[in-house]
Amino acid sequence: MLIRFTIENYLSFRDREIFSLIPGKGTLKSHHKSNPVKGISVLKTAVVFGANASGKSNLIKAIDFGKRLILKGSKAEQPISFDYFRLDKKSVKDNSRIEYEIQHKNKNYAYGFVFNSKEIVDEWLFEINKNTETKIFERTQSSHFDLSFLNKKNKKDEFRFLEFTAKGTPKNQLFLTQIRNTNVAGNVTDIADLLNVIDWFQNTLTIIYPDSKSIGKKFELLENADLQKLFSEMLEYFDTGIDGIDFKEIEFEKIDIAAEVKEEIKTDLLSEKSEKKGAFLSNPQDDKYYMITKNSDNELDAKLLKTKHRVIGGTFELFDLCDESDGTRRILGLIPLLIDLFKGGNVFIVDEMERSLHPNLVYDLFDFFLAKCENMNSQFIVATHESTLLTQKLLRKDEIWFAVKDHEGISRLHSLEDYNIRFDKEVRRDYLLGRYNGIPKPGNRDNLTVLPYNLL
Repeated sequence: MLIRFTIENYLSFRDREIFSLIPGKGTLKSHHKSNPVKGISVLKTAVVFGANASGKSNLIKAIDFGKRLILKGSKAEQPISFDYFRLDKKSVKDNSRIEYEIQHKNKNYAYGFVFNSKEIVDEWLFEINKNTETKIFERTQSSHFDLSFLNKKNKKDEFRFLEFTAKGTPKNQLFLTQIRNTNVAGNVTDIADLLNVIDWFQNTLTIIYPDSKSIGKKFELLENADLQKLFSEMLEYFDTGIDGIDFKEIEFEKIDIAAEVKEEIKTDLLSEKSEKKGAFLSNPQDDKYYMITKNSDNELDAKLLKTKHRVIGGTFELFDLCDESDGTRRILGLIPLLIDLFKGGNVFIVDEMERSLHPNLVYDLFDFFLAKCENMNSQFIVATHESTLLTQKLLRKDEIWFAVKDHEGISRLHSLEDYNIRFDKEVRRDYLLGRYNGIPKPGNRDNLTVLPYNLL
């Protein structure tokens, strides 16, 4: 679970901004909160609203950036590739900062780093509780490491190996990345806290963009009949007009997708450190949808999904996904997400949730999740323009966030919790009228001087 995320000098965020999933003082909808871990509860959902270019997507990109930097790292002697805030010349010289506070395996952690294009300046990991914190490690001035906590947990010769690994961490690389990419775990007794945090990024956090091609899953492999039944029931629930699905086996290497996407899927599924057993792959180039699974020989199998429509007279006709609407294809992509949400232990962050979906379906997706989330801990965080979600009938005040860009082009975040409004206040109308900011403000159309005369 994500507790808090802090960002500074990254894309449109110049100043330090905090996106918090810590519940406010409200007592309504208590089942939207997770069970406390060492005194800390978190919200199971959050929705970020805002005008175009307000910073909603940049917030998600920042969360994704840290994940990619940890799991993939930086190439040797290459700059750390990212975009700082470019509308203030001072920001070019300033360092950037990203920090995650997370819950994983019954512990709370604060992990973050300060960086620029040349180096990781600072890096830290603390175990945090409601009133205390314990330093797991701290890195300062690029290469000075405080590993005293880990020293106490490991034998002398094992700690020397860990210390050697720290000293060998390149300036442009995170210590967690170095731990992940080397066989440290096999040579020391206890670095469980480091591995827990790495595991959260690899197996718990999933970022989904509108054009995401694949979504790795921890799903339990079902028999074809069970999987078909599950999809069929979900497609019927969402009123797609589809009568079922079928799968056609196909060689993974024959799927017409970019080589780098194939390699990413192989890395994601075949890695010994991955808990993911499969992935759902959508390919916009040919409008096809595949299920990729890892078999007992640690090789990848692929199946092409086809939809079934009842023909007049009682038989069925198989359709390719290109024959279905954009909305139906979007729903097919979200069904695996819902399955994993209900299994618990997942954090899904979705950009442009409303793309190709009817407002009623977007609302129902959230209502469905929140109605069933009481006994499981997963998080569903989205950025959206869909104002039908902006209601206290569905969400708590602390689950509603706004991204706003000021006159200097700086993105800022604030929550509906910051406003003194009644629990029964309908906020959608006030939002569209601009009370909470985060809406577009068109200019004076009379200033448009180049349009043809007969249009003015």
